[in-house]
Amino acid sequence: MIQIPVPFRLLPLALVAALASGPAAAQFSAKPRTALQASRAADYIVAVVNNELVTQVELTQRIARAREEAQRAGTAMPADDELRSQVLESLIDERVIITFARDSGYKVDDPEVDRAVTNIATANKITMAELRTRLAADGIEYARFRANLRDQLMSERTREREVNSRIKVSDADVERVLAEQQAKRAAVSELNIAQILVSVPEGASEAVVAAKRARVAEAQARLKGGEPFELVAKAFSEDSNKDRGGEIGARPAERLPDLFVETVKTMAVGAVTAEPVRSGAGFHLLKLLSRSDSTVMTMTQTRARHILLRPSPRLSADAAQRRLGEFRDQVLTGKRSFDDLAREFSEDGSAPNGGDLGWATPGSFVPEFEEAMNRLGPGGLSGPVTSRFGVHLIQVVERRSVPVDPRQVREQARNALREQKFEEAYTEWVAELRQRAYIEMREPPL
Repeated sequence: MIQIPVPFRLLPLALVAALASGPAAAQFSAKPRTALQASRAADYIVAVVNNELVTQVELTQRIARAREEAQRAGTAMPADDELRSQVLESLIDERVIITFARDSGYKVDDPEVDRAVTNIATANKITMAELRTRLAADGIEYARFRANLRDQLMSERTREREVNSRIKVSDADVERVLAEQQAKRAAVSELNIAQILVSVPEGASEAVVAAKRARVAEAQARLKGGEPFELVAKAFSEDSNKDRGGEIGARPAERLPDLFVETVKTMAVGAVTAEPVRSGAGFHLLKLLSRSDSTVMTMTQTRARHILLRPSPRLSADAAQRRLGEFRDQVLTGKRSFDDLAREFSEDGSAPNGGDLGWATPGSFVPEFEEAMNRLGPGGLSGPVTSRFGVHLIQVVERRSVPVDPRQVREQARNALREQKFEEAYTEWVAELRQRAYIEMREPPL
């Protein structure tokens, strides 16, 4: 039978993937045909939600899937009664959302459904013809199968639209975040300095000091003669960084000697001290390699692309992760290109462009996606990354640093605040939908 473990999550932000309108369409079964028929014969209605039904067979299957997922993840499960209650509540939430989504008039195009169907067949390593055959063997009409996938996609789109419209971010909230960011930038302001150190022993005689002064003067003369700082450092410097051309490395100003910070604070980047600086260690010639100026607002933009697979009644989160892992191996070994795979399989509007998301500023993506993306260098390829949209395979194409308009900074802060408020707004939205919905709980038949 086709592999279709259903993802189960108890977090409020997660839509559990099975959005079928009846047990026959809820998922494929691994049972023999006669056992499946017997199971359905013993089925009964557990809850009525608007014009949708939740059945005992579906509830039992979902509980079993939850146990499987927890066992694989090594997480503890609640007691049986509590687990049943949580799973039932999740199913009711699904029905409430999908009925609202249908009434909202939101449409999902056929190409999006086609890509979802193709991904399910590919994940199960079967052809489209074999998928249809196995659906028929389980008594599931292909049209119903596609309708269930369309419902899920429509539900997800409606959720994003409705919840985002409820999130309000005040100007005061934005100002608070901007103030925190400014304080953070000031605290981590960095200087990258290179030095040529001619050490002077403690308690050295005047003759020794004079000899050391002459040596640093020789180094200074070679610099003035146009010799590169790094070569002079390798020839003259007596510190541990001499093989790196004297480069100390970028460090917060607070982690550098006060003498160094005061000396370079008025210097231009690339400048060398006009005269040696004397410290307890000896004579120093300093070059300012770089300075992070907290007063100059810059932003690192990332151009990334992704392949998105959305967990569904036929494609579990685990199966989606495995499939994206296969895609990753194919890209790394050169068997397939990333953009070809994205065009063929990604269930996102960026698919026709090879998954290209364009240039994005920090805060443009959900945290899970952005954190994984930020860990990659240009050309880097992530492992499967799960977000509320599904499972992603991410590749960073390139990065750039650009000056930031104050309006962009404010918008970035506003977007970050909106993301922080999403879960609370989602929970409130579902609660309101449930209040307006017709929900009838049914007792088991005698």
